[in-house]
Amino acid sequence: MSEAAAGYDHDEPLTPAGRLFVQKETNQIIYCAMGSRDPIDVDLLKSTLRDSLMVKHPRFSSIMVRDSHGRERWRRTTVDVDCHVIVVEGRVRTDGDGDDDDESAVNEYLAELSTTTSGLDPHLPLWEVRVLLAHNCLVLRIHHALGDGISMMSLFLTSCRKVNDPGSMPTIGVGRRSGTGTRRRKGWVGATIAALSVVWWTVVYVLEFIARSLWVKDRSAVINGGEGVELWPRKLATASFRIDDMKAVKAAVPDATINDVLFGIISSGLFRYLDHRSHNGIKDGTRLTGVAMVNLREQPGLQELSEMMKGDPGLRWGNRFGILLLPIKYRGGGRSGDPLDHLRRAKVMLDRKKSSLEAHFSYFIGDTVMSFFGAKVASILNYRIICNTTFTISNVIGPQEEIMVMDNPIKYIRANSSSLPHALTMHMVSYAGRADMQILVAKDMIPAPKFLAKCFEEALLEMKEAAAATTSANRE
Repeated sequence: MSEAAAGYDHDEPLTPAGRLFVQKETNQIIYCAMGSRDPIDVDLLKSTLRDSLMVKHPRFSSIMVRDSHGRERWRRTTVDVDCHVIVVEGRVRTDGDGDDDDESAVNEYLAELSTTTSGLDPHLPLWEVRVLLAHNCLVLRIHHALGDGISMMSLFLTSCRKVNDPGSMPTIGVGRRSGTGTRRRKGWVGATIAALSVVWWTVVYVLEFIARSLWVKDRSAVINGGEGVELWPRKLATASFRIDDMKAVKAAVPDATINDVLFGIISSGLFRYLDHRSHNGIKDGTRLTGVAMVNLREQPGLQELSEMMKGDPGLRWGNRFGILLLPIKYRGGGRSGDPLDHLRRAKVMLDRKKSSLEAHFSYFIGDTVMSFFGAKVASILNYRIICNTTFTISNVIGPQEEIMVMDNPIKYIRANSSSLPHALTMHMVSYAGRADMQILVAKDMIPAPKFLAKCFEEALLEMKEAAAATTSANRE
């Protein structure tokens, strides 16, 4: 479209995070796979989309253009749903590892999409729906510039209803507000100590964040990525957890949260995997650093879409998250000792992170760099942070009960994203009492992601047994 065309005065500029996600170094697409119980009616899908809030939403009905200064902006357009729905006939091929089930086939398809260089059609709004007819699966392919996981889940759920109550919208569990994981101190002495703690840990983690974006890097390990790794071929596997199992583990450690349990599972599972790799070359005490995206909206969990679309600064639509750097120190023989030690160490570290302003600072510094030096410099710094760390982890809260779309019950909801310089990225979504974590790996570095997924699943079960034993001992 010509830059001389009228209408730029009415175009909406991309948010700083949105601009970041359209740069070459940090270009990101979100993939959400939803498996249905019954076959998918493509004509009904298109009709539903035409009447949906998604197609009416400003982000999903706009194309991205650039003004005369090269700045990205959103321009409203007419949506042709037929151009956004892609039907895939027949079964998706697998990599020949002996598994030809729906899960393996869909994961193989998503792994190939994650490294595609074609992207989305820039002449259309940056989203599409792929229908894998033979696998009863919908794949939503949405550019990250349109919004983050919280925004996307909120929008998606406006088209869903409960299976056991078709007239009702799904309900969403609300995460604990940051900072409530620690016991509240009373009185001025406690308040002073808490304030000093915030200042101290903020300074420590902010300095580390700056160092990571410039030169500090995890030592070489068998699961490290680096510059250019985002282009390597991928494999994708799924680790499934029962929410009740995670709650049972959480109850064994005072004031622990589900996120504490998740990170305990990650550390225990990674140690298990590394211990099974002969000559892994990692010494005890070697640091493996994760990158986590943290929701910065005023209220934790998912927001009502109507509130997000009102423009309230605390609830606004889009990408509203900060970054936390989450360190793990490798300990050989990961299956020895008390399995709950992984949870206890995770809790101590995450409590310190939550008592700091690291996530808010990361958002602030990204916004500042974007404003003064431009999106290119901001994307390079963000790219370096990823290159200098080991893995990515995210967690989005989904519906608590089974839901249906177009009167078709949904069996699972899983999410992943485009490949990153990391050789390992993990995205977890909870749904109807379960949590599925998609494990996307560079297959030349982590050739057996299904084994890694099994390591994570076994880590939770082992922690659950230890939690049960601890609870029994305390009762006696």
